[in-house]
Amino acid sequence: MRLNRFDTNNINVGTTGGSRFPGGGGGKVGCGTIVIAIIAALVFGVDPMQTIGALGGADQTGQIEQQGSGQSAEEICTSNQYSMETCNALSSLNSTWQPVFQQAGVPFQQPMLRFATSDRFTSGCGAASSGMGPFYCPADQGIYIDTRFYDTMDRQLGARGDFARYYVIAHEYGHHIQTLTGVSAQIRSLQQRNPRDANQLQVLMELQADCYAGVWAGKNRNLIEPGDMEEGLKAASAIGDDTLQRNSGQRVNPEAFTHGTSQQRMQALQLGLKSADDTQCDRIVELS
Repeated sequence: MRLNRFDTNNINVGTTGGSRFPGGGGGKVGCGTIVIAIIAALVFGVDPMQTIGALGGADQTGQIEQQGSGQSAEEICTSNQYSMETCNALSSLNSTWQPVFQQAGVPFQQPMLRFATSDRFTSGCGAASSGMGPFYCPADQGIYIDTRFYDTMDRQLGARGDFARYYVIAHEYGHHIQTLTGVSAQIRSLQQRNPRDANQLQVLMELQADCYAGVWAGKNRNLIEPGDMEEGLKAASAIGDDTLQRNSGQRVNPEAFTHGTSQQRMQALQLGLKSADDTQCDRIVELS
């Protein structure tokens, strides 16, 4: 996908602390590695409210890294190839979604993109870990990502290509849209009132975020290159609950699904891509 270079005036970017990126994407610093302890950490959109609290307030060495590096947005976004791509996507997402909100008369606020610079850090939702994978925190409207995750996508999931990586950030941005529209709060309320339906409700929210990712790409169809849609659909298929369970040697258990099957995730992404209409995504989550 031929995205324009990011505009520092059109993005809110920071790090989780420190001044050194852990590597990945052919960056300017040495490559690092991520140890992914559980297959669930590979799923886009992991729910921080369910996962972060379990990490406690400090890592095994004592301290959780605090936010704030003193770097400029330009320095952060040009730290490596993957950070550049992520900032390019963020700038495009802001430019695409802000007019949609304005037209609908809904207040719009850009999310904060924070790059993880250590394996353990703090977020607005509490202590977090790079091993959780990319996530969105509604408490501070922040998208958190360790760019080394993109290497994990390539090597362990077979999800390759720049559009597969753009799909990640666009999906997390979809959760930001749900926060701004109130869908996220409604889902959380319903989950609390109906614990037995919590997973099913979570699936609907994740599929809507997939659809929103597709809408963004659909609204920028002129920038799509041959093979992009295939990359996105392959990534969506690779992180379906049934595929992840099967590949990890588990029995496929629909009751444990939290993000949807591979087929459902591909269909949601395609719906957004083909329609380029966010109202089509609203039909995925219809709340009374």
